[in-house]
Amino acid sequence: MSNLPIYRLLGYFRLKFYKMKKSITRFTHLFLIVFALQLTAQNNKVSDFLTPFERDSTHTATHTEGISYYKKLATQFPQKMLLSTFGKSDGGEPLHVAVISSDKIFTPESARKAGKLVFFINNAIHPGESEGVDASMLFVRDLIFNLENAAFLKKIVVVVIPFYNVDGALNRNSTTRANQNGPAEYGFRGNAQNLDLNRDFIKCDTRNAMGFNQLFTKWQPDVFMDNHTSNGSDYPYTMTCIATQQSKLAPQLADYQQINLLPQLYAAMKSADFEMTPYVNFDEKPADGIIGFMDSPRYSTGYAALHHALGFMPETHMLKPFPARVRGTLAFEKALFKICFGDKDKILTAKKAAVEFYKNKKTTFELQWKLDTTRHKSLIFKGYEAKMKPSDVSGLPRLWYDRNAPFEKLVPYFDFFDPSVSVEKPTAYIVPQAYQKVVKRLKWNGVQMRQLTADTVVEVELYRIKNFKSSANPYEGHHPNGGVELGTEVKKVQYRKGDFWINLNQNANRYIVETLEPQSVDSYFTWNFFDGILNQKEGYSDYVFEDLAAEILKSSPDLRGKLEEKRKSDPKFAASAEAQLDFVYKNSVYYEPNHRIYPVGRVKK
Repeated sequence: MSNLPIYRLLGYFRLKFYKMKKSITRFTHLFLIVFALQLTAQNNKVSDFLTPFERDSTHTATHTEGISYYKKLATQFPQKMLLSTFGKSDGGEPLHVAVISSDKIFTPESARKAGKLVFFINNAIHPGESEGVDASMLFVRDLIFNLENAAFLKKIVVVVIPFYNVDGALNRNSTTRANQNGPAEYGFRGNAQNLDLNRDFIKCDTRNAMGFNQLFTKWQPDVFMDNHTSNGSDYPYTMTCIATQQSKLAPQLADYQQINLLPQLYAAMKSADFEMTPYVNFDEKPADGIIGFMDSPRYSTGYAALHHALGFMPETHMLKPFPARVRGTLAFEKALFKICFGDKDKILTAKKAAVEFYKNKKTTFELQWKLDTTRHKSLIFKGYEAKMKPSDVSGLPRLWYDRNAPFEKLVPYFDFFDPSVSVEKPTAYIVPQAYQKVVKRLKWNGVQMRQLTADTVVEVELYRIKNFKSSANPYEGHHPNGGVELGTEVKKVQYRKGDFWINLNQNANRYIVETLEPQSVDSYFTWNFFDGILNQKEGYSDYVFEDLAAEILKSSPDLRGKLEEKRKSDPKFAASAEAQLDFVYKNSVYYEPNHRIYPVGRVKK
């Protein structure tokens, strides 16, 4: 070095000094970040953010206490948390959502740009099942205070709804959850309309669901959990779990969920001293076998599946002490969060593949599933013997569970469902603009559509509703239609300027098909959005139409032959003059052409 010219020596030392300065600057920057975190932790101790539950383990946070708690966290830690609103409840109360992340990444757009996984938690859909409210407050605080989570939040953004059913949360009591072991007071299941929000994700009768649909579509979560408490049989487990029914997921998501995620989740819960079992759904006795839950889209996890999110519904056991249920739910949230961190790339890859799978699916879409009783898994189940004894109320035999007779045995777990109704995928659907309620719900869920710019004749396949059955009793504000039998007609239809054309080559394909096909379990037809077509608007006077019907039969030998054949095959029909006259009417030009014609056209070409 001593033989180098002086100008090169000066350049060498200049470069060394620059690199040293740059390293010092980086070190200083890192030091300042750590110092700031430590200073924040010193200035904001965990003890300053104790939850109402920690102060009194028989108490679940009220809505006012909970939202005040989230506001305090958001105010003290603006770099990590944002609290905002996404609409109002039916009772006019604001609906809050908290976003916890790093680097102030608080929007779906910035989260996607940063390649983050979106982990979405919903609480108090049934406010009497309140442990998720308290567990999530503890979980969010831990995300902010625990320095280990700083690395986790580099990969994950957490979205939390503190209270979804705000109206039910405000309607507190201590009696309506008659079988539940605490807390001292809790909210009510119904909302301000007395509707169950966990049946409203498709029909959206509530402002809550309208806001939720749009928020969920905006964030497009990768993993979703909805906190609940179970009713049902007695057993030792504090925690049970409903995972999105594997048979309904795209193969890529189903494989990842069953092979990777669920084994990790069950192992993590066992390590946390909250050994877990699948949700205990059974005919009479758990020992005879447990049946998997078919979560149709009316339910939160079934709705999430339409958006290709992995859905989980932890169900704590109602008879376990409230503090144990809160701690179990917290353990579940932490376990699932850590799995999301470790498997982030696997989850995002599986979801992307699932979206493409349904976007490019060329043939059939499944609409209904039925339990396959010929196949089952086996699992070790811990329970109590189910026995019968005389009732002190009626004197008749009643069920009880003998806690002095515990058992542990291998039981069948029936968790395979096969498609029972499928439909051939069309190229597009056309939805008449008259059905604005349907159009709005499609838009809330990210469905891309265009409006016809002129009156247009299009050849479409139309369904005729040949048979259906509405529920005799009201269910969540409706009389849902089921048992749908369809006929098909291909014809050229005059559609009007402004009607909506929906192509089936988009990310929302699955949502589109499962809501617009009438035979689907939770279609818009099921939920009575198209009931106007089921009522005949024009008719006839029997004594006048009798003569016209006779003339029609004289001029139409084919129709007379059909009438006679119907008489021979159906004695009840043959004995009814009214039915026979109506048969002629409905096979004549006088019968209104659109009665029972489902108005959504299926474009095949």
